[in-house]
Formats: sequence, structure tokens, C-alpha cells
Amino acid sequence: MDTIDSKIIAQLGQESGLTSEALGERVGLSPSAAHRRVKTLEQQGMILGYRARLSRAARGNPSTVFVSVTLTDQRQATMQQFEQALARTLQVSEAHLMSGESDYLLKVLVREDDSYERIHREVLSALPGVHRLVTQFTIRTLATED
Repeated sequence: MDTIDSKIIAQLGQESGLTSEALGERVGLSPSAAHRRVKTLEQQGMILGYRARLSRAARGNPSTVFVSVTLTDQRQATMQQFEQALARTLQVSEAHLMSGESDYLLKVLVREDDSYERIHREVLSALPGVHRLVTQFTIRTLATED
């Protein structure tokens, strides 16, 4: 990866919907050269995909809740079952395997038309291997990439 590739990644990180023409202008390449570079970066796994940035209203004005999850044990099978079930959980926007007291830290988005109590009771508590959930509610978000 050279400096032009780094510039391409930076530009697409800020605005993923750039046309090859606009991207080429920003990094000093022709549209076709910019397109070829992007395709190569995709094939190399440097660009994993593209997404739309949605407003809070479009996402249902969600509240952010962080949940620390402690599993019954840390055996590979337990963790694998938990992670597979978690991948099918729509309300969890991020999941991190952690060191320290808990095993996972989840970022849960609770839509305006839903309740955290329901998500806790019907979704999170029902995940395989869950021993303990500790919830922290966000009061205010100071800065966000979304």
C-alpha cells in the first residue's frame, strides 16, 4: 500500500459514496486509475464494504446502552455459541471481547418504539452461556462517527 492508496482509503472513510471521478480528483488520479486502485484495495481486503450514514431519526431515535456480559465459563464452545447467537441479534450494534471483569462489552441500540427491559429479558438474557449482565445507560453522547 502506497501513499495514494492511503489517500484513497482516507477519502472513502470520510465519504464512501464518492464516484471514481470525484475520488480521482481528490487524490490526483484519473477516474479509471482511481477505480482500478479501489478494486485492488477491495480484493486485498483493505476495503471491506460501504455503508450509508443514517440519521438518528432514520434509525428510530435509539438510546445507547452498554452491557457488560460475563459468561458461565470461558471455554471455546461457550464463547463460540454466544458469538454465533449474538451475530443474529439485531439490537447489538457492536460487540467486543474484553479483558478484565467481564467477557464481552456490547453496544445496544434501543429504538424509540422498544424498551430495554424487553431486550434484556427476551434477547440478551436468552443468549447461550450468559451468567451475568451489567447495564450502563448513556446520558449524553459527546462525539460520534455515526
